[in-house]
Amino acid sequence: MELVRQPVFLLLMTASGAFIVFLAVVPYFGFGDDPKMVKDMVLAVMLLSGLLGAVLSASASVAQEVRTGTALAVLAKPVNRLTFVLGKYTGLAGALTLLSGFNLIACLLAGRMAFDAYDDADMLSVGVYFGALALAYIVAALSNFFLQRVFVADAVFAALILTTLGFVYLVFFTKLERSFGKIASVDWQMVPAGVLLLFAIWILAGVALAASTRLELIPTLAVCSGLFVLGLMSDYLFGQRAEHGQWWAAVLYGLIPNWQLFWMSDAVAMGKKIPWSYVVQAAGYLVGYLGATLSVALLLFQDRELN
Repeated sequence: MELVRQPVFLLLMTASGAFIVFLAVVPYFGFGDDPKMVKDMVLAVMLLSGLLGAVLSASASVAQEVRTGTALAVLAKPVNRLTFVLGKYTGLAGALTLLSGFNLIACLLAGRMAFDAYDDADMLSVGVYFGALALAYIVAALSNFFLQRVFVADAVFAALILTTLGFVYLVFFTKLERSFGKIASVDWQMVPAGVLLLFAIWILAGVALAASTRLELIPTLAVCSGLFVLGLMSDYLFGQRAEHGQWWAAVLYGLIPNWQLFWMSDAVAMGKKIPWSYVVQAAGYLVGYLGATLSVALLLFQDRELN
């Protein structure tokens, strides 16, 4: 709840969702591959917004509390450091799940709205989505004025609920006609793809939490960004060398998370089915890597001076 009350969280959430929908109304002249380009871009925005949200939230949750003395006040009570770290990560993962769920709704809508050179932008969906966002801000403002509730938290939950209702209305109660008699539909294969991206964001959250036990915002962002870039190129930099028996490459290939395991944009663009059995296997990778990351976070925080 503390994280969703941060104004930057609300700005990141609404900006990323609005940008995802905006990407679906721009003509790309992609020789018929415009819908594929849109799906690829919106999933990338979902992942990058999760990375930024993980860093900002982890720094606000741990580094800022250590700096201001809040962490010392909590640990002065009968709360051990393991409980503190696990509690912080649980709240961090919950906030990022909310952010990713909001962005996934926008991605599904953008995938339905995507058009090629023969069609026009779906302005009805644009109006409904941005109208839902505006209504969420109005509802939060009224609850803040009349009920003295927290504006940011109410706006976050209102935006999630209203955009979801708008998505349900557009998908199940309206019909989007395209050229040659086609009817636009939602690509539900983006759901398992979004779940896999959520797994990647949870791992990034663990890395950000571990880094924020010792570092401030900018160094934490640098560490997470560097690990993110290395993980994207892990197969090329370390995987091939590990197959040829180079021990150092095998060690680094195991230590650095391989983000390609969670990136299914190509499969979505080509219309391939993402089996849920693969999602379950990816969940096993998530549990193993996250357990190691949180162990490192606890070790770094165990002897951290809080005075």
